Amino acid sequence: MGYVHDTHMSQFFSALNCQFTAGTWTPTISDHIASMVRGAADASFTVLIPINLPGNASAFKGIKIKTIDVFYAIGTAAADDFPTVQLEKMTLGANDTTISGQAVTISLDAAHDAAVERLAADDDHMMTITITTPEWSDNDLAYVLQLVVDCAATTVFTLFGVRVNYDLRV
Repeated sequence: MGYVHDTHMSQFFSALNCQFTAGTWTPTISDHIASMVRGAADASFTVLIPINLPGNASAFKGIKIKTIDVFYAIGTAAADDFPTVQLEKMTLGANDTTISGQAVTISLDAAHDAAVERLAADDDHMMTITITTPEWSDNDLAYVLQLVVDCAATTVFTLFGVRVNYDLRV
């Protein structure tokens, strides 16, 4: 049996697997590109993106998330605000043990580290989220990326998906 320690792994998660609040969301395939498109409306919404990667009960094995790239577009008009980009970590408990959660400390790339940059009308946003202190994902951890956007009346928001970049050790 061999040992694998690959520091250049990545996994793409389609927007078609995400959960969306508020507004009319349409699964779309246009020019061979799958996406979720939110119709124009002056309201806030939340996107919940599950990060479904394997964990491992052995110490220093499994995956260690380093960065997450979010691919999205804002069309017609800039959003009013894009206040929240948060990676949530849930610790799953055994029977009779409460599930707990906490925010993971992150930083955003220089082109998206302020809300005014994230909300700009642009067809090709790629926002990179860097985990400040990456850790090996135990089998009792689960991650969800949360985005909160407040759209203007004519803002059209399109989510293409996310790419998670990680180390793999098995």
